[in-house]
Amino acid sequence: MAGPRAVVIGSGIGGLTAAVALHQSGWQVTVLERAESLEPVGAGIGLAPNSLRALDVIGLGDEIRDLAAWQGDGGMRTPRGRWIQRMDASAARERFGGPLVLVHRATLIDRIAAQLPAGVIRTGSPAKLSEPGVTGGRRAVVSTPDGDLEADLVVAADGIDSGVRRTLFPEHPGPVYAGLTVWRVVVPAPDRPFEPHETWGAGAVWGTQPLKDGRIYAYGAAAVPEGQPAPDGEHAEMLRRFGDWHHPIPAIIAAAEGGPVLRNDVHHMATPLPAFHRGRTAVIGDAAHAMAPTLGQGGNQAIEDAVVLAFHATPTADLATALAGYSADRVPRTTAVVRKAARVARMATVANRPVVALRTGLMSVASLFGPGVVLRTFDDIANWRPPQHTYASEPQTPTRTA
Repeated sequence: MAGPRAVVIGSGIGGLTAAVALHQSGWQVTVLERAESLEPVGAGIGLAPNSLRALDVIGLGDEIRDLAAWQGDGGMRTPRGRWIQRMDASAARERFGGPLVLVHRATLIDRIAAQLPAGVIRTGSPAKLSEPGVTGGRRAVVSTPDGDLEADLVVAADGIDSGVRRTLFPEHPGPVYAGLTVWRVVVPAPDRPFEPHETWGAGAVWGTQPLKDGRIYAYGAAAVPEGQPAPDGEHAEMLRRFGDWHHPIPAIIAAAEGGPVLRNDVHHMATPLPAFHRGRTAVIGDAAHAMAPTLGQGGNQAIEDAVVLAFHATPTADLATALAGYSADRVPRTTAVVRKAARVARMATVANRPVVALRTGLMSVASLFGPGVVLRTFDDIANWRPPQHTYASEPQTPTRTA
């Protein structure tokens, strides 16, 4: 017999992971996606050991780990090319129990969606939460152009501009500008070899990372006013801001000419939500805790959300208790990660040159004590484990703080 019904609004990384986790636990799941296809807007995404352990829960962890491309050294540089800090992938793997995997978002979306039965995902289906199921044990109601769907559970994975969040928490101010804008490209690898790096300059950051398919995912970020796209195009803007930085940055920008350059003003949830649920409805991912990309944790935290929600909200659980447990686990952790990402964003995009020189000097000194000093920054993030058995011999409980 079919289990209780869950409706997931949004087919991004968090929404699809939630759909798979709920389906595997016995829910009858429907995913509603406004877009006509699952082609994601985005480029690369880094998956840290915390989210890979979450993907273990739905049986995808090892498959995604096999996509790891960064196997050697890398680190942090100045715009002129001097190394500030060196990173060792093996040291990170040893410290956190797994690799950092960089994949194209389309690859990850495809791998997760493949775990769902045919017909579960409905594209071209914009959805609106009409009834969150707050009072009297009423079921939630989601309205679509094809009619209303009743649900025992609604999962809002509808992104940073979430309509469901506004319905559940109308007094909340929502996301605000985080003070930086990001440009992203995926291009063929340059002819000359390079080591993966992130480069910090005055008021700007650049990152260059390899994908396993031989392409390069690169991103630039700068502290600029919100809502001011370049009048002559974003490729020209990247060239102005980063074109005289060290190899391979000029070559990557040249390779991006004529192709898509994604530009996004970064918004984050400076004021946390009071809870991640109301009635029969839960919010996950950017809808719940949008954050700056400076820790690379936006998608990682959405994946965590998904498996923690499914852990609590089993088909036989008391839903009110289950969703309260989900909020209790996720609000403190994600709030801490949002705040930490904001602090790193402010530090990375400081423009005052004496302060930049001081920052560079302090980071160089820290590197003298080995990679452990740098990696320690991520101890409270990457060492998270999901609230169920990651491996048969290793029972886990939820990690409630960042």
